[in-house]
Amino acid sequence: MTDALTIALAQLSQRMGDLAANADAMLNVRKQATGADLILFPELQLIGYPPEDLVLKPALAERADAELARLATATADGGPAMLVGTIRRHEGKLYNAMVLLEGGKIIAERLKRELPNYGTFDEKRLFASGPLPDPILFRGVRIGVPICEDVWWPAVCAHLKDQGAEFLLTPNGSPYEIDKDDLRSTIVAAARVRETGLPMAYLNRVGGQDELVFDGASFVLNADGSVAHQMADWEEEVRLTRWVRAPSGWACESGKIAPLEPFPSDAYHAMMIGLRDYVNTNRFPGVVLGLSGGIDSALCAAIAADALGPERVWSVMLPSRFTGQESLSDATECAAMIGCRLDTIPIAPAVGAFDAMLSDSFADAQVDITEENIQSRIRGVTLMALSNKFGPMLMTTGNKSEMSVGYATIYGDMAGGYNPIKDAYKMTVFALSRWRNAHKPRLGLGPDGPVMPENIITKPPSAELRPDQKDSDSLPDYPELDPILLGLVEEELSVDEVAARGFDRDTVARIERLLCLAEYKRRQAPPGVKLGKRNFGRDRRYPITNAFRTA
Repeated sequence: MTDALTIALAQLSQRMGDLAANADAMLNVRKQATGADLILFPELQLIGYPPEDLVLKPALAERADAELARLATATADGGPAMLVGTIRRHEGKLYNAMVLLEGGKIIAERLKRELPNYGTFDEKRLFASGPLPDPILFRGVRIGVPICEDVWWPAVCAHLKDQGAEFLLTPNGSPYEIDKDDLRSTIVAAARVRETGLPMAYLNRVGGQDELVFDGASFVLNADGSVAHQMADWEEEVRLTRWVRAPSGWACESGKIAPLEPFPSDAYHAMMIGLRDYVNTNRFPGVVLGLSGGIDSALCAAIAADALGPERVWSVMLPSRFTGQESLSDATECAAMIGCRLDTIPIAPAVGAFDAMLSDSFADAQVDITEENIQSRIRGVTLMALSNKFGPMLMTTGNKSEMSVGYATIYGDMAGGYNPIKDAYKMTVFALSRWRNAHKPRLGLGPDGPVMPENIITKPPSAELRPDQKDSDSLPDYPELDPILLGLVEEELSVDEVAARGFDRDTVARIERLLCLAEYKRRQAPPGVKLGKRNFGRDRRYPITNAFRTA
């Protein structure tokens, strides 16, 4: 009977659909973890998570089986066994699975039972639910392997306990949300440990995948609820953990407890890692963005510099006749503080050309928002031209408050490939900007000091598309608007319920109307990093044509 095991927890990133590269990465881990008996990899490590409809391609399943066989063959050397996340097909059904490889072959597999079908998750479209899993027998030890969602509900872990599991290894693909690391460890995992009396290793992946970003933050809890290991967030790491059998049961010996990033540092890292992996994985040489002298574009430029390095960030000032000297000066100083390239391309010639081109058609019409939107679209066309000509991805810079109410120009400032602040309300943008001016992110590649002039943070926000324009001309002030939006969007409250919190009912009703009308714009917006529970994208999916209102 084995009385001690060394288990390597491989907190890794994944490359969606690049099965050979993912398999190679696992084999490299195996070469490094020579002292391990077993290596645990994250959920669907071979495929990438979340795979969406990619897993419905029969060719993908065939390639997954081939790469799994290659991984199995590698274990014939007598080195560490591997628990690998992949897809499996049985009787025409597709499963999310963990497979044990040892001695050159597949020893066991376990199929995910609980399939999440809420928020960002829609696994019931893709996978069949597996049976209640029995423990895996590994070197005389009965190991429970609940897969991700399996630990968020009691049934699977309770069954594993009843079937003699001695400890739990749970592989995960758990995306970042603000405060989610506490939810995972102190509530969900702690509850399963307390109910079963079994220690648990909780392994999560890291890295960005489109609008989702994974923060790692893997950990081990012993049966008494104490934390034996805490891995860092945002970084790849292979952690060797030592498990020992005692008269009272198995326990994991204590190891390093890494501190986790608090808010707003964690949210900033989420934006940074999400942007970094999106740009690098899709092989863009860098990013280009419009730098207006406002806080949104300044924060985006800082995030990009921290994610990619300032040398890969190209900022462009696109002044019109309404652009004030203050904005020009702020943008220039901001680019200098960040250390990125700044070009200035006045849009007046293009505005004049459009005025002349449309003069006959617009002859009897009053100047209105149309002319404002033309300026924004000229800027979008100009930035896209730079992107097309030289290769950097155009980054958009609209915050969640603006996107909620449609305070953005479709095919104008919404044009681009990715938006790191898409899920950040305006007040969050202020908080993140103040934080970044006072702190350099742990993994950041940007400057050590402040990244924007204080004036950018303190001056009234303005689109500068007409004389003396302010955001507050069209919208409630952001300290009022954002709590209204939190109620309507994040909590799905009615107008009356939000108004009961002390807001003017007519104002709330107007914001609800704008929220609904802007759905068609959001459907055409680029992806961006998910921060909260109801991001515009995978979390919140509303019909564009929709007459329902609560006021």
